Amino acid sequence: MWITRLVSMTNFAVASSALGFQVFVLYPWHEQLQRDFEDLKKEHLRVLDAIRDMD
Repeated sequence: MWITRLVSMTNFAVASSALGFQVFVLYPWHEQLQRDFEDLKKEHLRVLDAIRDMD
């Protein structure tokens, strides 16, 4: 009985830690990457327009 309880509590601790990591680390990092990607795309389009204007 106590082994089952220990496994359940361990499972809960691991799942809670994983959820906390996803919410507080991965999601903000994903948002930053998305902003950086949008900035990179705008810069790429600006460079393409500059090259097109040189021709």
